[in-house]
Amino acid sequence: QNEKELQDVVKQQEEKMLQLIDKSGEVTRLKGEVSQLKRSLQRAETEAKVLWEEMRGKEPKVDTAHVQERVLLRQEVDKLRLLLLEKEDENLLLSDKY
Repeated sequence: QNEKELQDVVKQQEEKMLQLIDKSGEVTRLKGEVSQLKRSLQRAETEAKVLWEEMRGKEPKVDTAHVQERVLLRQEVDKLRLLLLEKEDENLLLSDKY
């Protein structure tokens, strides 16, 4: 009977571990979605910032190629910043893991 009780406890623990693994996967997926949304928001904010800077104090005729180039350059800088932050986060996770 003790053996059966132990088997039941082991089975329950295995089920709990599987649930935790499932939840961990869900959390990882959600973190990925949040990260993607942050990137999209940052891209939109960058475009808005550049357009605002270009429109401030300008005449109605604006050089759209120049504005577009500035938006792209600002996006590249933001991408590089984001990559740096992601690598720093990865390094923190690895150092915590080990």
